[in-house]
Amino acid sequence: MVPGGSSQWKVVDRLAEDYEGRDEYIGDEPLIEVMNGVSHLIVLSAHLDDAVLSCGALMNHARKEMSVTVVTFFTEGSAPPYTFQARRYLHQTRDRTANSLFVARRAEDQAALEGAGISYVHVGLTEILFRRRARPLLNRLPWASRLIPELSHLYPTYRLHVIRGGISPDDFSTIRRMIDTIDQLSPTSSTLFLAPLGVGGHKDHVLVRTAAELSRKRVVYYSDFPYNMRYSVDLSFVQRNPSVQAKWSHDLASKLPLIRAYRTQVDTLFPGGKIPVVPEVYLLPGQQQIS
Repeated sequence: MVPGGSSQWKVVDRLAEDYEGRDEYIGDEPLIEVMNGVSHLIVLSAHLDDAVLSCGALMNHARKEMSVTVVTFFTEGSAPPYTFQARRYLHQTRDRTANSLFVARRAEDQAALEGAGISYVHVGLTEILFRRRARPLLNRLPWASRLIPELSHLYPTYRLHVIRGGISPDDFSTIRRMIDTIDQLSPTSSTLFLAPLGVGGHKDHVLVRTAAELSRKRVVYYSDFPYNMRYSVDLSFVQRNPSVQAKWSHDLASKLPLIRAYRTQVDTLFPGGKIPVVPEVYLLPGQQQIS
């Protein structure tokens, strides 16, 4: 879920703005080069639409040359009671419960990816708005969490917790499980991973990025669309991981039907019904530190 309507946004490639005029900015040829010799492209996705939104055109190209798999980590909801933020999200998607919504979302993802000749894995972690603490606040008063669900949730509000602040210690085990999953997915050195850059700071995206970074696998990071229309890159991550930026501009319109296949999400993401056609942005491992 992205806050704010489309009228508030400018169709701006923030990454290009951040790196404009720098030698480290390059075109799309290095993306083709980095995929030479790759037999399996694995796209790590926080949610059931992120991969198509951010990498749909590149995946459509790559599937003609290699196996492509989308691995989505946060594919489950939970039972009520829900926080105000979660109830608001369910209202936007016209669903009453998170469990029924995620049944529909998983079906959308399966249909969209299989229709494009792309395989998929649903890991089964709980999405951020429905993820609960190991021990609720005011644990000695169990009725309190039923009355105020925010007390039992890790990230109870969107603006103050989901896109701001640090990762909850309760999610350290989530990162370990994600790293284990990544390890199991890459039996050969000819596997290339794509992982979210975490533009916008959404904790689920940052968790996937963190797991990819800690896995020590061969990773290219993708700029999170449509968050990158509003937010800038996390420079601390880029400084920690020397990289060069590349854009993919080929056949961008090919991913529009894929995006629209996620019917439970598309109206929330693009309230006006128009999906901006903008280049996909990637960060490739580089040799020089970006300052």
